[in-house]
Amino acid sequence: MNLADMLCYADIHELNRIARNYECDSSSHSKNELIQSILAALGRKDLFESLISGMELEDIRFLNALLFDRRETFSLEELVARASQTQESKEEPGRSPRDLISRFKQRGWLFNGHSQQTKYLFQVPDDLKKRFSETLGRIFARKLIYTQAAPRVYRDEQSMLSDDLLCFLRKLDQQELPINAEGFLYKRQLQQILEGLAVPEEPVGKTAWRFGYGRRFREYPARFSFLYDYCYFQGYLEENGPQLRLTPAGRAAVEQARKEDVAHLYAFWLRLYRGPIPNLPSLVYWMQELTGQWVTAASLAEVLCPLIKPYYYDSPQAIFEQRFLPMLSHLGLLRIGVDEQFGSVVQMSVLGQSVVRGTYVTGEETINLQSV
Repeated sequence: MNLADMLCYADIHELNRIARNYECDSSSHSKNELIQSILAALGRKDLFESLISGMELEDIRFLNALLFDRRETFSLEELVARASQTQESKEEPGRSPRDLISRFKQRGWLFNGHSQQTKYLFQVPDDLKKRFSETLGRIFARKLIYTQAAPRVYRDEQSMLSDDLLCFLRKLDQQELPINAEGFLYKRQLQQILEGLAVPEEPVGKTAWRFGYGRRFREYPARFSFLYDYCYFQGYLEENGPQLRLTPAGRAAVEQARKEDVAHLYAFWLRLYRGPIPNLPSLVYWMQELTGQWVTAASLAEVLCPLIKPYYYDSPQAIFEQRFLPMLSHLGLLRIGVDEQFGSVVQMSVLGQSVVRGTYVTGEETINLQSV
């Protein structure tokens, strides 16, 4: 339902609140005049863009969360949860989530449903959603630095993750591997596996903490941790006592030389990583929208890092540089290169554009591998 339709269902008191917010000059007793003045105000491109440009960070994050959720209605509890995720920390909560929701209602960006079944639910007008995303896209794009040509050297991993997943399963098919009491591979076996992959990684060094990005993230480097967790989730392997071994499903994958679909790997990543990065799908959407051509990683970070909340000791910059960009590259969706003038540059591949547009994961689809 579009804004004009929702305004028609709103009562005179709600229309007056919205009209006052935009300083509309209209009769407070005429519902039709109020609706026309609100539509005229919000129809002005300059006003709409200035409103969004002047929004505080919490508001931008909340708006971003609503734009990329395909559901038509939200309960108050769902909105409060999303608004809570916009705050920097519990210690410095700022304004309450309900204040944030109230501001969106006063602006005419959130409405209660009009039927008996939806009167306690909330909706965002469809046409405003489209205008929000277009306006944010223009604002973001103006801040980016695009290069005129492709870098001489860039990394494009394409199907390498699927290849290495099958390589790992074949290794297990040849022999079971010993694991320690906590279920981790011993360093010598892990090193041998990592050295045999198309995209090798260094074992994890001594760090203060590693958690949140997968079941085996504590002891394994990010790419192999993801690969291992995917195999575990699909039921290809089992940790049976002191041994890691293939299951019948894993053996069938080896016999069929099965290459995992990149869309399935990407959907799994969204579900696995959205615990520490709740707005991950929207971040990937902006990557797909903004990186059709080569753009500097530094300017992209300036645009996207404000949308990312810290995760314990991971700052938004660290999440962007260490968790977000590398995994998009490992999935084969993003090219990362080095420009002689601008340094690190990135571009979403044609495959990446297609996979991101064609994959949707709902807000409830997160993965807790501890319970699998």
